[in-house]
Amino acid sequence: MASITVRIPDELKKQLEETGVKISQVTRKALENEVRRIQDEKAREAAEKLSQLLREIPDEEIIKATRETRDQR
Repeated sequence: MASITVRIPDELKKQLEETGVKISQVTRKALENEVRRIQDEKAREAAEKLSQLLREIPDEEIIKATRETRDQR
């Protein structure tokens, strides 16, 4: 497992210790959530681009490709 260093204000560290916050656990979870959020955002952007590209294909072309695929079965 990798290790990272994070610098925070002394007062915040004191508050974290006083409240019993498990810094490693909270940091790990926050980083996992941020990575997931970015991945989801990229997936939504890719889906939107694909949707726009598909809208540019004429209906007739989609119908033709569908029929050709059916005929190949």
